[in-house]
Amino acid sequence: MYPSAGAMNAAAAAAAVAAARHPGPPQPGQPIKFTVGESCDRIKEEFNFLQAQYHNLKLECEKLASEKIEIQRHYVMYYEMSYGLNVEMHKQTEIAKRLNAIIAQILPFLSQEHQQQVASAVERAKQVTMTELNAIIGQQRPDLPRLLQQMHAAHLPAHGAPPLPLLGQGALPPAGLLGLGVPHHPLSVLAKPPDLHRPDDKGNGISSAEERHRNSISPGEREKYRTRSPAEPDHKKLKKEEKDMGHELVVDDASEEPTSPHNGAPSPRENGLDKLQPKKEHPPHSPSAYSFHVSAEGQMQPVPFPPDALMGPGIPRHARQVSALAHGEVVCAVTVSSPTKYVYTGGKGCVKVWDISQPSKAPVSQLDCLQRDNYIRSVKLLPDGRTLIVGGEASNLSIWDLASPTPRIKAELTSSAPACYALAISPDSKVCFSCCSDGNIAVWDLHNQTLVRQFQGHTDGASCIDISADGTKLWTGGLDNTVRSWDLREGRQLQQHDFSSQIFSLGYCPTGEWLAVGMENSNVEVLHAVKPDKYQLHLHESCVLSLRFASCGKWFVSTGKDNLLNAWRTPYGASIFQSKESSSVLSCDISSDDKYIVTGSGDKKATVYEVIY
Repeated sequence: MYPSAGAMNAAAAAAAVAAARHPGPPQPGQPIKFTVGESCDRIKEEFNFLQAQYHNLKLECEKLASEKIEIQRHYVMYYEMSYGLNVEMHKQTEIAKRLNAIIAQILPFLSQEHQQQVASAVERAKQVTMTELNAIIGQQRPDLPRLLQQMHAAHLPAHGAPPLPLLGQGALPPAGLLGLGVPHHPLSVLAKPPDLHRPDDKGNGISSAEERHRNSISPGEREKYRTRSPAEPDHKKLKKEEKDMGHELVVDDASEEPTSPHNGAPSPRENGLDKLQPKKEHPPHSPSAYSFHVSAEGQMQPVPFPPDALMGPGIPRHARQVSALAHGEVVCAVTVSSPTKYVYTGGKGCVKVWDISQPSKAPVSQLDCLQRDNYIRSVKLLPDGRTLIVGGEASNLSIWDLASPTPRIKAELTSSAPACYALAISPDSKVCFSCCSDGNIAVWDLHNQTLVRQFQGHTDGASCIDISADGTKLWTGGLDNTVRSWDLREGRQLQQHDFSSQIFSLGYCPTGEWLAVGMENSNVEVLHAVKPDKYQLHLHESCVLSLRFASCGKWFVSTGKDNLLNAWRTPYGASIFQSKESSSVLSCDISSDDKYIVTGSGDKKATVYEVIY
């Protein structure tokens, strides 16, 4: 079959255009037609063509990234709702089992008539339909359907998915994934920054299948990572949520819970002898104890505190709130200068600098580090106080020169990971370590501003980090439920500690061989660097979001989604003092002289405490 005349003419015309645009090599005897102007015109034409292609591709990439983020947000919201409902279902099942056991014990002591009445009531309860159950719930909580509809409309405007059925009064979706979060980690800091666990500790009512499902949601965060702990009371008000790059940062709104921070809150001074008992369940040895020694064989025993547990040189008596720094956004990172004068608070997109020696309520300067909607996750000062390193929900770290008349960025370090969760600086100020959302630990040469190596081992986001005082050993915690130690001289992993919960925070004692670890399941565990035994502390009621040792090494503090600041005695965890804030406490730092504590919280402020000895 031969081509038509029209097709031949079109082909000839196309060939002519191509020849005009890209003339071929000259034929023998043909003069060479080559001018600078023609070459420039051709280059300009090609450049404009490539520039237009680049612009179109960039728009497509931005559109796809926006769609991806939106899908991740919707997915996390649905996951939280389904997880909350599953937890409620398991809880109700456990309640039913216990009630049945009670009935079985009491039934033989009842008369025949009463036994028949009980049996009839149990049968009626077993036959309750979903319609009847929803009607009962509607009578007890008539506002519940409206709340669910509002939440559904607020978070899922573009999807027509059917509303989830009501399972019970306590079946409201959890307030947010608590986690350490980033673009691809639906963790939620705060409150999110959080969630990918193995089977949890005893008594949490979560099956291993559910835990595997929770693990599957992380490509990286969420919510400092995360999900609401089942131990939280179901009647608490829903918190306002701020969503960000696939992770949710749950922001506690002070207007919802107007109670002011409680300073000098009573502390369980004796382990198991005080009347104050944490609401969550503890190991069965002693319901009122909060500090346990765990042997190498896994046996748990309440710790008998020594006489000097809460007294002696270097041991605080309590902490007094001296000022509140109104940052204006959730404060995910704080640090204090040495000597104690300036406080640096990191929130959305910027770091604010405060002179706490002045009565002014305004920051002395503001460092714009990231895009406006991206949270800063870690800020670290070099010991000379002239350089600040900032990391967060972006692939780059920024290095700020604080000695110039106006603080300015003097360098940026860019990695392949989309976010940095935590930072550490070597004692000689030559090296910076960053915990990346892809699980790697990036090692940066601060003098040459180059990436010199990466420690690889964590299979999920690396969430927290600390370095030994001599600069030879690094400790990292991750969302893969592990804590790992690294030899910085040989550049290799030394140890791996496996847990049943995501690791959100850790600190290495500057004067001893103890490592304190804060977890999503509300536990604080204090490990010996060499020996297999450890201490397990139970005063937090939700995720432990930050942890910091005092320079003297005799005590450390931890903060949590439960609004608590706890001060503990090293290593056995006697409670020195406790302070209750009005929102989740995401970050903390202790001044180098151990005289001040600074916390950053979900109610958009930092709080400065004076430590009283």
